[in-house]
Formats: sequence, structure tokens, C-alpha cells
Amino acid sequence: MRVPLSWLAEFVDLAPGTTSDDVHAALVKVGLEEEEVHSFELSGPIVVGEVLEFVEEPQSNGKTIRWCQVRVAPDGQTAADGGDAVHGIVCGALNFFVGDKVVVTLPGAVLPGPFPIAPRKTYGHVSDGMIASVRELGIGDDHDGILRLSTLGLDPEVGTDAIALLGLDDEAVEINVTPDRGYAFSIRGVAREYSHATGATFRDPAAHGALTPSANEGFPVAFADDAPIHGRAGVSVFSTRIVRGIDATRPTPPWMVARLKLAGIRSISLPVDITNYVMLELGQPTHGYDLDKLSGGITVRRATPGEKITTLDEQVRALNTEDLLITDESGAIGLAGVMGGADTEISDTTSNVLIEAANFDPVSIARSARRHKLPSEAAKRFERGVDPQIAQAATARVAQLLVDLAGGTADAAGSLTGEAVAATAILLPNGYVSGLIGVDYSDDEIRGSLAEVGGTIADADGGLLVTPPSWRPDITDKSDLAEEVARIVGYERIPSVLPVAPAGRGLTREQRIRRTVADTLAAAGSTEIIAFPFLPKAQNDLFGAAEALEVPQIKVANALDASAPYLRTTLLPGLIEAAKRNLSRGLTDVALYEQGLVFTPVAGAQYGQAELPSGVQRPSAEQLAELNAGIPPQPRHVAALIVGNVVSKQPGQGAIPAGIADALAIVDQIALATGARIEIAQGRHKAMHPGRTAELRVAGQSVGFAGELLPQIALDADLPRVVVVVELDLDAVIALAEPLVEAAVIGTFPAATQDLTLLVGTEVPAAAVLAAVRDGAGELLEELHLVDDYRGAGLEPGQKSLTFALRFRAADRTLTAAEASEAKLAGAARAAELLGAATRE
Repeated sequence: MRVPLSWLAEFVDLAPGTTSDDVHAALVKVGLEEEEVHSFELSGPIVVGEVLEFVEEPQSNGKTIRWCQVRVAPDGQTAADGGDAVHGIVCGALNFFVGDKVVVTLPGAVLPGPFPIAPRKTYGHVSDGMIASVRELGIGDDHDGILRLSTLGLDPEVGTDAIALLGLDDEAVEINVTPDRGYAFSIRGVAREYSHATGATFRDPAAHGALTPSANEGFPVAFADDAPIHGRAGVSVFSTRIVRGIDATRPTPPWMVARLKLAGIRSISLPVDITNYVMLELGQPTHGYDLDKLSGGITVRRATPGEKITTLDEQVRALNTEDLLITDESGAIGLAGVMGGADTEISDTTSNVLIEAANFDPVSIARSARRHKLPSEAAKRFERGVDPQIAQAATARVAQLLVDLAGGTADAAGSLTGEAVAATAILLPNGYVSGLIGVDYSDDEIRGSLAEVGGTIADADGGLLVTPPSWRPDITDKSDLAEEVARIVGYERIPSVLPVAPAGRGLTREQRIRRTVADTLAAAGSTEIIAFPFLPKAQNDLFGAAEALEVPQIKVANALDASAPYLRTTLLPGLIEAAKRNLSRGLTDVALYEQGLVFTPVAGAQYGQAELPSGVQRPSAEQLAELNAGIPPQPRHVAALIVGNVVSKQPGQGAIPAGIADALAIVDQIALATGARIEIAQGRHKAMHPGRTAELRVAGQSVGFAGELLPQIALDADLPRVVVVVELDLDAVIALAEPLVEAAVIGTFPAATQDLTLLVGTEVPAAAVLAAVRDGAGELLEELHLVDDYRGAGLEPGQKSLTFALRFRAADRTLTAAEASEAKLAGAARAAELLGAATRE
């Protein structure tokens, strides 16, 4: 909400010298969030000038300019820029005449842009200033010609400050209005809040003596809501007034144009501007109908099946039976609370106007606005709640302005249909406010605060009975009353005390391990991302299962992106998309990881079928169990991706591209962080490179895979041929890991090292040979790893030679070479027994 300061000052006293920063600071004290300050961003000298004469001069480029003599100060006086009273100015517009009063920006002025004005030579003349258009002054979009002040009904003295004349010396503060404080979408509401913050006198514009309510009879209005939403009638109050004989072509006064512009609303025409002005002033949306285009009285009802309406934006809209309509005998003439209809629109020929102000159900208006994608200013206010007592004041205010500014005559005919629902009194128990807020408030402070916000207070057994004011539909509970006391008395009274965590509380084992995994991968050089959790079905099918062509998936009912309506079953597509985006921006070496939930529904299971409980009480244990049963499994995965080089080219060192070894290194990092023994075995996956894919297991259970993507899949994603990926079910890894990781004892006796070379068939995995050697070597074996895999000359076809480095150590003595050799040979024997391995001499 943008609030022009001059407008605010009409309803609350602003101390002399009050700045926009002061107003923002005061409003922040009562819980309104500060946004920006808006102004017209221009400075003088900008004055009223009179065109004395001009000469039209055709130019070689086909354009005709006018060399004008313009009086910018009374005869015999110095101009505001220190120059002569008459300035020569070049102007390209042709819509003005000798004798016209215009706005002249003199040298030294600055227009929005910023666009500084200075004497400049153009078209063979020195132009000593500029005659301004509406758009150049920042008060409209018209740039077809310069602004003639007579079109605004103005005839000021030459040399008058045009900035003050047009209201361009004002500025507006902008605040963020939360959904529960719809009353602050008005000057009336913000002025009241400023009064709460500063103690300044507040004058309610809705209670002004000139706003006499209309008669309760005179124009027929009927309610026919046969299908209320949630049992709430679509309309409760409907007020009308009639003004006859208006001149709809009259210009909107400059002060109103300036205020609307600062408030973020463009000027359209005088009748429309007046309804917008009153909406901003009082917070009550109003609408004007061309009375002569109406057929009979007005009926407020729901749309019928197949019904349509042409709204003011010239769009034909198919209506839903939930839509609330304003209708006459001809049919729909307005989408209630959202936008009026084109058939009864006020035009330049309109003479007689029916003014309407109503109170509509917020839910009904919000649904219609979203259904038709019409987030209008009126709907924004109705869906947050409008004061039901203000409709008559709003129609009276519009009528008054139409009489004063458009030359109309207010008719006695009017109507007030319906009655505002009275607010429900709330019991505020003694001691409740102080107990909830943690501040010792006196009884006078509590009563005074609630009275200040407009509440009606009565004594009751055990406390106070408080009736909220009509403009505060958000106050529905005793906690809301307590919040108002804290807000009005001042938030600075609330002490800042950090809560003390109960002993024995903190992160769970799973939370600690997940954080350790993230820290480990980040410390190793990877960057964490958070990817979009929705995917196309094909992406889930490709990466979500090793072999299955399709995987069970959950489709979102109202997807943000129609091309990606399924909840993800894997993290890899998000990493691939992020890598693609980074490569397109020139980052060729990328290492990424993500921890996040995936969704793995059971095939054939039904989800989301449980009935949602009421929001007014805590669900029972049975209801919670039923709701949880309706949610698909959501395990937490961790995935990583590397493209490009893991070591950059440098002096004495060539670049080292990423490969499967780097995928396995990431697996080792995750194993260290979780304390799990992750076993690596030859694997298969339909999205992975055959022979360069590892299946990852913990305690014999498959928990993920690692390796390189199929080159074609990488190329289709605009990535290099080699893309290293890892994905593990982190929840499963943590669950299967040993709950307590013990540090290995550091041996104090010397180690004995041995090498062992075994011949096996090429189809035998090296990991299986390593496991057999470890099993056979016994307790003396401290370290074992593969150092060479040879295939070629000197070997039989179908054979490979695997060389292992072994380290032996005893805890209580120095091993002899014979003991180490004996253990090594035991390992070789075990490999021979299980896998047919032969020792290579």
C-alpha cells in the first residue's frame, strides 16, 4: 500500500517537518513493514508559462518544429532560473496555441529519468528550457502533445510554481500489508495506525459530517445466493446512490491525479478516478454504472451453468457456478468484487450514474479472482476483509465528489440492502495477556489498548468481554486481543530472552550424520544445490530404477509446471539440469551435490485418500496415523555429479578429467561421514555406462549406484561425454551403518609388507578377489588394496593379472617375514578355493 503524505495528513496530524522516514518508523512500531518511498523524482525550477508567439519551421527530416516565445515570469520580473521573463524554446509538439498556459521546465530543472534541463542548441536555435508533456512530468502516459493547463480547468498566474500547482511536491510511503490486516489497504486504516504509534489525533473519514448516508429505499436491490460457499452468503450489505447530470468529460483535478499516481493507480477518467480515490481513502471498493444502460433493478446471485460476461477489459469470460454476479434484467453486468461488466461501463457520454458499494464474502471473491486470473485492487481488499459498516459512507463520498467535480446532482433515490453481521464478543480472561506475552501489563494498559483499536469493552466474570471493531475481522480470539495489547503498548516492552534447551536435547543421530555428509562433500570441493522437486515422467523412469522401464510415481494435482507434474523419485535430473546451466555460463569444471527427499510410492497403493480433519482442533492419533498412511515413502537421498576436470592443467601437471574413480572417491567420503562400510560391486543401470557402473551395498543391501552416465544421455543433456554421478539412499545407509564407530588402534610394532599377484578370468570382479584374499589372510592383515590390473602379452586369452599390496602387523610382537608370507599364501589359497585364482610367479 502506497500512502501519499498529504493525503495521510488529512486524517491524522503530522507534526511540522515530518518526513517519509519518520512515517515509516512510526508505522514499523505498530507492526507494518517498511518498503519504499515514492516521489515524482523531479525538481525545479518548473513554472507556469504563457505562449506569446511561435513560428513553425519545417525541417529537412520532414519534421516541423515550433520556435516559441514563452513568458515564464510576470512582465518586468526575473524568471525562476535567473533569466529573462521571456524564454525562446524549441518544441516539437503542435497541439498548443498562442495564449495557452503551459508547464515550462527551466534550465536547472530535473525531470524523471533523471533528465536534467539545460540550454541547448537544436534546429538552429538555443532552446532555453522545455515545454513539458504529461509523461515527461511523470503524471501520466500521454506523450502526443504538451500539457495545456486549460484542459485541467486551470488558469494560474504566469511564473507560478507548477510543481506545487500539480501536486508533484508530494511523496508516498509504501508498506507491506499482510493478509490479516486488510484494513491497512486504505488511507483510513494507515492513518489510524499512525495515530496508534504516535498519539496524533485521528479523524475518521467515514464519520465525516458531509457523508450523510442515503435513504434506505429508492433503488431495487435483491439477494439471491442459492449456493453459498461454506454456508456463508456471498453478499451481506449492498448500498447504492444515484447522481444525475454529470459531465464525464471533465478533467480529473491535478491533486487527485497526483495522489492516485503516487498510490500506484493511473488516471483513467474523472468518474473512474473518483471511485478509485474513494477505494484508497476508505478501503471500500466502489463501482459506477451508467444508469441509463441498466435494465430494472439489481440482483446479486451466483452464475448459472454456461453463463458468460464481458468484463471491462473486453474479455469474454466463461463463468463458474461459484462466481458471484451483479445482474440486472439483461443478465450479468459485473463479476462481484472483482471487475465490472462492459455493457454498463461509464463512458464520455454518461450523464446519470448509479454508485454501488457492497460487502462481499472474502472466500467467494478470492476464488473468482484466482479462477479468472483477475487480481484487481478491489479483489485484493475484499479477499482480506472490508469493513461491513462503511458501504454507505463510501457511496456518499463518491456522490459528493461527483457533485463537486463532475457537476452532478445527487438523487435521493438509493438503497441499503442487507445488514452487517455483528462482531462476536471475545472473553479475555484476567492475567491471560501478561501470561502469554511475558510482560506485566496493568489493567489500564489492557483496557486502553483495546479501546484504542476500536474495541468495545465490558466487564465479565473472570475477565473482560471485548467486541472487536467492524474493520478488524482478523480479531477472532483472545490471543488476537493479546497481540493488539502488545502492539499498542509497544513491542519494546517485550524482553529478549533466549530459551534454554532442556538437557539431553539436540540433533538426532540421523541429523548429525546428514550434516556431516554435507560438510564432507562441501569440504571436498563440491557445491550444494537445491533442485526443483518436480520432474517429467520420463526423467523419473530413466533414473529412478536400475532395470525397470517404468517406476511408480505421484502426479501433482495442480502442478506449477505442466511439463513436470510428477514428484521426483531421484535427485540426478536436478543435478544434470544445474550442471547444464552452469556449463552454458562458461563454468566447464563443475562438482555438485544435493541432499533431499525423493518420493517412492508403492505400485498400486492409493495416497491422499484420507479425509482432512477440521482445522479448529488437534487431530487425534488415529487421524494422524491415517494421514501418514496416505503419504508415499519419502526417503532422503544424497547425489553428486562431476563434469570436466578434477585437476586443472598447470605447470608440470596435465589436466586430469573426471572418471569413475572420482565417483568411487565420493562414495568413500560418504562412507567415512556415515561410518558405514559401503561395498562396491559391478552393477548395471539403464542410464549408466556398461562396465563403468558400480552397485553400492551396505550389509548386503543395495543402497545406490555410482559411475558414468551413458554418453548419449550426457550429450542429449548438452553435457560432455563423461559425466560422473553418484546416488545413494542416505536414510538406508545411516540405518545400516554401525551405530558406534570405534577408532582403530594405532599399532606400535613394525609392519611387514608383501605383494601378491593372482591370475583369474577376466569375468571375475577384482573386488571379489580382494574380498577372498582378505578373508583368507586372517587377523594379521591390516591393509589390502589393488595396485595393478594387467591384461595382455604373456597371459592366456580370457585371463587377467591382479596385483595386490598387503600390509601385516601384530599387536604384540614384530612379525617375521615367514609369518607374513604364511598369511599372504593363506589369502591366495582362499582366492583359489573360491574363484579358481592361481598365483603368478
